[in-house]
Amino acid sequence: MTMVEGEDRQQEDVREGEAAPVRLSRRRWAVLGVLGAASFFDGLDANIIAVALPSIQRELGGGFSMAQWAVAGYSLATAVLLITGGRLGDIYGTRRVFLIGIAGFTLSSAVVAAATTPELLVGGRVAQGAMVALMLPQSMAVVKQQFRPEEWAIASAITGLAISAGSIGGPVVGGFLTDLDLFGTGWRAIFWINVPIGAALLACAIRVLPEGRTEQRPTLDLPGAVLVASASLALMFPLVRGSEHGWAPWSFGLIALSLVLWLVLAAHQRHRSARGTDVLIPPALFRRRAFTAGLTAALFTFAGATSFTFLLTYYLQFGLAWSSTRTALAVAAVPLGIALVFQIAWKHGPARPRLFVTCGALTMLAGALCMVGLAAAGRTDFALLAAVAFLLGAGTGLTSPVLTAVLLNSLAPREAGAGAGVIYASTQFGSALGIGVIGAVFFGGLGGASAGAAAADGRTAALYGDALGTAVLCTAAVFALVAVVARALPRQGTEPTGDPVPL
Repeated sequence: MTMVEGEDRQQEDVREGEAAPVRLSRRRWAVLGVLGAASFFDGLDANIIAVALPSIQRELGGGFSMAQWAVAGYSLATAVLLITGGRLGDIYGTRRVFLIGIAGFTLSSAVVAAATTPELLVGGRVAQGAMVALMLPQSMAVVKQQFRPEEWAIASAITGLAISAGSIGGPVVGGFLTDLDLFGTGWRAIFWINVPIGAALLACAIRVLPEGRTEQRPTLDLPGAVLVASASLALMFPLVRGSEHGWAPWSFGLIALSLVLWLVLAAHQRHRSARGTDVLIPPALFRRRAFTAGLTAALFTFAGATSFTFLLTYYLQFGLAWSSTRTALAVAAVPLGIALVFQIAWKHGPARPRLFVTCGALTMLAGALCMVGLAAAGRTDFALLAAVAFLLGAGTGLTSPVLTAVLLNSLAPREAGAGAGVIYASTQFGSALGIGVIGAVFFGGLGGASAGAAAADGRTAALYGDALGTAVLCTAAVFALVAVVARALPRQGTEPTGDPVPL
């Protein structure tokens, strides 16, 4: 692969001692556009089905169990296969695996759209999640391998903003397309729309994505892949479904089993590494303080931010009986906050990771404490609730891109796919952990109150507010932990491991 002359080369021709401004070439912007679009559709499709479930149940039947699996199957498949999906990119090339992911996602969307039975719909959703597990790690691996270190923060900020926008816009787009009833397709339109867009994205990716294959190709550690999939499933299943079953004993049994499997996996990886055999997750990653601290901070950040957004959305829709559109407009302040701190984060954050992550964590903490105060006072003003969501977004925007830059700095090119899979898996585990545990606190505070009756009287709305305040105090504690963990991050940005492959 040859260097694109001109615009890229000019970035390096600066006077010694003078920092060059970060300017992405048109080729890099095109690559980033493809990665951002894929990230957006992951966030969108993870949430787009929620508001269409009643329509789906009326047409296909299947009951409440089908509705649960239509949502949970996607998340479970993604989390279970992320680490293996990342390693497959190291083995077969990030471009090839990314293209397979897009093509598979498009085809599985068509399967869901054309489903005639509940089983076919759930199977298609599981396939969608599996294909996302192939795409997502490749996005981060492409950033690591093909972009310069000073470009990592802007690239991760754009893809992170795309996921957030897709996640928040999912319910609105799903409701709009379902109500629009395009060509009489009803709820099926929310999946049919993925087909032409996915085909266009595939064509663009074929044209602009570089090969992204390392010189030394590792082999797949098949026993390790089975262990990591089993451990991930044993952890994620109770986190996703446990609260709906009252945290039955089997939930804690599966979590205990997952811990045992993770320990077995760690021993297996150390044994293979000592023999000089390729591993699924390089043990050396966790001996790097910046990587371990960054991974822990990312896990806590997503646990707090995802649960906060979930709680706020649920409170607005069911506690205050707001429409899905009004709720989405209020929660849209989250990506707005991310966007407004965007330039500050990518320009200055990677050079001062400890400072920026600490400031971001404290901003999210301030938002959580403000939400507790509003809930206690019974304030339901749109502007105030949107302002709280904005604080969450601003804190996330200061934290997430900088953590990504720190983590990418810790990876060698040969580890890009495996490392990206570990990073994305940790954010999935963090999100599931936050919603599972903090969500249980929230629903426990409701004491079985009916969501449908929330708008009928102020007492039920007050009950939702009290439950929200208690649960958000838990997210505040999580954000405080992020600030503590940030102390282990480098005070100043370090030199990257390995050189990026030029576009």
